[in-house]
Parts: sequence; C-alpha cells; structure tokens
Amino acid sequence: MYMKKIFLLLTVFAFFFSCGNKEVKQQLTDSGLDPAKFIKTIEEGTTQLYTLKNENGMEVTVTNIGGRIASILVPDKNGNFQDVVLGFDNIEDYIPFNTNFGAIIGRYGNRIANGKFTLTNRASFTLRANNGKNSLHGGPRGFHTRFFNIEQPDNLTLVCKYLSPNNEENFPGDLLVTVTYKLTADNALDIHYQAEANQLTVVNLTNHSYFNLSGNPENTILDHILFLNADSYTPTDAELIPTGKIDKVAETPMDFTKPLAIGARIDDVSFEAIKLGNGYDHNYVLNNPGDINTLAAKLSDLSTGITMDVYTTEPGIQVYTGNFLDGTNIGKKGIAYKYRTAICLETQHFPDSPNQPNFPSTELKPGDVYSTRTIYKFGVNN
Repeated sequence: MYMKKIFLLLTVFAFFFSCGNKEVKQQLTDSGLDPAKFIKTIEEGTTQLYTLKNENGMEVTVTNIGGRIASILVPDKNGNFQDVVLGFDNIEDYIPFNTNFGAIIGRYGNRIANGKFTLTNRASFTLRANNGKNSLHGGPRGFHTRFFNIEQPDNLTLVCKYLSPNNEENFPGDLLVTVTYKLTADNALDIHYQAEANQLTVVNLTNHSYFNLSGNPENTILDHILFLNADSYTPTDAELIPTGKIDKVAETPMDFTKPLAIGARIDDVSFEAIKLGNGYDHNYVLNNPGDINTLAAKLSDLSTGITMDVYTTEPGIQVYTGNFLDGTNIGKKGIAYKYRTAICLETQHFPDSPNQPNFPSTELKPGDVYSTRTIYKFGVNN
C-alpha cells in the first residue's frame, strides 16, 4: 500500500509539473546549454533542464532522463569557467539510451555475472543481459533510461525520484529511489542516494559522469593526475567479472596510492588486469569504507589547475578511463568523444557482489533504507 501511494503521488506531481512547464525560461545556462532543447513530452512526463548555481558561479545542470548531469561548470586557476563533464546539448541525444553520460545508474551499478543471482532467502533471478551474457548497469533499460520526477526546493538542491516496479529488468520488488543533488558553498556536488523496497532485493546505485578537467574533451585525460586511497582492487576475468579475489596494488600498474599521471602505465599490457580492461576499468577497494570525511580519490589537471576530490560512504570506486569511447558520440559544442578523453570515478559496492559471498552485501530488506553519499568537490592548484 505504501509503494502504491508513493507511485500515485509521483504521477500527480508529474501531471502538474508538465502542465506548468510552459513557463520554463529559455535563457542559456552559463555553460551554454539551451533549456528549450531539453523540453520534450514523453509518456512519463515532460523533460526539462534544471540548473543549480552557487555564489561562486559554479553551475550544475540536470535533466529528467536518467537524472543525468548534463554539465558541471567550475573555475580554473585563471578564474575562467570550464565545463568538466561530457554530455549532450539536447534531450534527443540522450533518449536513444545507448550512453551513460552523467546518469544515475541502477538498480545495480556495474556487472552481474551471467545476469543471475540468488538471494539469501534462496530466491533466484535471471536478469536481462546487455553485456554479452552479463547484466551491466541494471540492464538495457536500467535507470539511465528512466524518467525521474525532479523537484527543485531551492537554487542549490534537486530531488530526483523514481519508482522502479517489481520485475523491472527482472529485479525483484518495487523500489522507490530518491537521489538528491546538493551544490554547496565550497564548490562541491553532494549526492545522496536513498532507496526502499517492499521485497528482498539488491541495490547498487552510482553516478556515471565522464570527467575531463581540462574543460576540452578533445584532449585525452592521460595527463590528468590521479590519487586513489586504495591499497587493493578486485581482479577480473576476460569479461570484467570479479574473480572473487582482492589483490594488492603495490608494485603493479594498478597503484595510484601516490599521485600519478593516468597515462603513465595505462598501456602496460604485460600486466593481466590492464590487458583485460583495455586500460583501467577496475573496482578499487577503498581503505576507509563508510567514512565520508576521508579522501577516497583526487583528480587534477595541470593545464587548468582544476582539482576534484572524491569522498564517499561506499566501499569501492570504479575507475574507467574511456577505453571504449570511439568518436561515434557527438557531444556538446559538436565535439566527438574519442578514445580516453574522459575518466569515470563511480563510487559503488563491488561488481557481482550478489554472487561473491566475501564482498560487502548489496541486499536490501523491506523496512530498511538504502543510504549512501558521494561528494565531488572542486578546487584549483595554482
């Protein structure tokens, strides 16, 4: 009954929102996006572009499809503002659903082997496969393809809600998801993920923004400097499914415990993990899981001086260096997104956790609340 009431409220909200949508202003965002190009009425409601802006001039824009971050505008070391995420300048390019740029990922971020898992109550499920025989990022119609109802209580906050029905992509139980984006006074984007279910299920939510701190995605991210507060990672097989082991990064090309250029060892295919991932596409085991106050990762670009500190309550972070970007996606400003022109730092529970008993559990029980936080804080090195 609770989930049905929530669904009714979301439906009513979407109706009134779409009725009032004619008042949306058409002024360009500071990042150069035209809100008019993000308005589209679909079956679930009317999409639009939402803008957050703080007193420092930092700006974040989000749209309903996938609750996607379309732009993040931050100042560089010279005081010039740079858009540091990849994305599109209109809603039509998001709706084909063949990309994850900026999206809320669910129900299960990353891979589930063979698209199958068994819960502790011994119920077994077979998901829709979309990565060979495996399920990736919630399946072909995961949350990156869904319409999120978005409320904006103030200039610094967006509340994105989605009710995922029982058996969506063959996951069990109704799942009510709330993702809150909060832009802070110190130039951080604070993301709070919450979920409740009416049946035992699995949940692993994250955000799939592609970052390029140079502000120009025609540049690769190989010169970006990366630090990871992680002494270990989870090695995978050829299909990028974890083997179940947790290996140390010391004395391997996987080691970013000291700041290092991403490109320094990215092509060292003599190391099996690099060869299988075509570069970096790996889950790192964070040293301080659950501690939002401890730095999990730091990314910086020497040309702009822009830095990004990552804090999270999650136990892991997926580092993906755009190894499958191939220029077929034409993004903002008509730029083709090519090989290794962005990096994703996806905070998460580990891939394939439902099938790995030694990994932290991703099960969510009825009556419990799934709650995680991730902060992307931007600054500059002069």
